[in-house]
Amino acid sequence: MRYLCIALALMLLASCVPNRKYVLLQKEDINAKELPTDTVVRSYPYSNFEYRIQPEDILSIRFESLTSKEYDFLAKETPLGGQGLGQNANPLLIGELVDPEGNVPFPSIGKVKVAGLTVYEAQDTLQKIANLYLESPVVRVRLINFRVTILGEVVREGAVPLSNNRVNMLEAIGLAGGLTDLADKRNVKLIRIKDGKTEVQYIDLLDEEFVQSPNFFVHQNDLLIVPALRQRPYRKYFGQNISLVISALTLIILTVNLTTK
Repeated sequence: MRYLCIALALMLLASCVPNRKYVLLQKEDINAKELPTDTVVRSYPYSNFEYRIQPEDILSIRFESLTSKEYDFLAKETPLGGQGLGQNANPLLIGELVDPEGNVPFPSIGKVKVAGLTVYEAQDTLQKIANLYLESPVVRVRLINFRVTILGEVVREGAVPLSNNRVNMLEAIGLAGGLTDLADKRNVKLIRIKDGKTEVQYIDLLDEEFVQSPNFFVHQNDLLIVPALRQRPYRKYFGQNISLVISALTLIILTVNLTTK
């Protein structure tokens, strides 16, 4: 009977996860409770990260101007004549693909180099070209295939499409439904393609210093793999039914005690 109680206690301890493994972006503040509400405890430099266009990116490029439609040849090169997408249209199928050399080809003005530019820089480049031919032109450029893939201990695994190109890692994980209770937040694997190479790094989401890391903002086609804590087998197969197990063991102990008296 004593061994049964010891085994139960060990299983309970194994299924427990310390609070320090749960809370994101931790930083020990000894006097935090003594500070007035809304006090700025510390600040970090604001990152000026801007995603730069790469080959195989898909851009939405729209030209609009006061030039008559019959002479506005750039608008005619815009999908659907610059009138926007239909309700059921897939923007990825009618966007402009950046070729392996980093160019976007146009029948009338030739290839325009956009790789290495931010979206706003690419928009400015095309704006200058449009100014040469059109009256009061407006150019709008968007990256429409920006996404990351998140696997492992998140609520919804898979590719996560992003509506803008300045999204931090915690926002991306939030769009995947957030982390599960079993997630090992200290050892998140980041796989990133950069300069023709595949880089593998490990991210610690428990450390507040991460907000000033160069990896705080996600890049196009990043792959995040969130591993499970070592307590996963206990939490998954035992923890969910722990009350039933305790009730059953308690009943067994009482029965044994009664029958041995």
